[in-house]
Amino acid sequence: MLRAIIFDFNGVLVNDEPIHLDMFRKVLEEDGIPLDEKEYYARYLGMDDRSCFRAVYELHGRKLDKSSLADKIRRKAVYYREALEEGIPIFPAVLELIPQLSSHFPLAIASGALRSEIERILERIGLSNSFQVIVSAEDVNEGKPNPEIFVKTLQLLNRGKAKASIQPSECLVVEDSKEGILAAHRAGIKCLAVANSHPAEELTEAEAVVKGLDELSIPFLEKLLS
Repeated sequence: MLRAIIFDFNGVLVNDEPIHLDMFRKVLEEDGIPLDEKEYYARYLGMDDRSCFRAVYELHGRKLDKSSLADKIRRKAVYYREALEEGIPIFPAVLELIPQLSSHFPLAIASGALRSEIERILERIGLSNSFQVIVSAEDVNEGKPNPEIFVKTLQLLNRGKAKASIQPSECLVVEDSKEGILAAHRAGIKCLAVANSHPAEELTEAEAVVKGLDELSIPFLEKLLS
């Protein structure tokens, strides 16, 4: 029985992975480190900013202390906010689907994005009240594929529920990355993958794969857990 749905944010609700790539590039180029599109989608998609910067610098044999890492995350966030002033790219069906689902299930966001970015976008697109819980990069110690973010999200969804708490088997994660699928499964939660960022054939570890959110319906989602 489906009792809650947890959404990733970037690449699932918001079509901003190309923006994130450009902002990562902008920060990295300031330190003379290249990052091409193919490498980003193959290696780093699904990582939060912290994990991505660490992985890039390690790959290039460069040291990155906590202070420098925090500065790079801050700079990228500034560039990202500036880019959003030109418009927020929302995937088709998001504005119709999310309110419909929120009237039937508790919804949550579990994302490697910064909380300020998530809340700012949700407010601007009118979906702030659709999600009961938001867990962001600042709320966890390890990013996906570590399951911490989904474990914590489910704990928060169950906050105040003395009885009949939502079990992992009664929850569904909606993701666009291989790291996200793995994190969901490690948390004991089934996953629906949306082929927005990777081809469908690369997401076959998920219980189901769709081309876009416009393919979703409540009966379809409930059937995944039946």
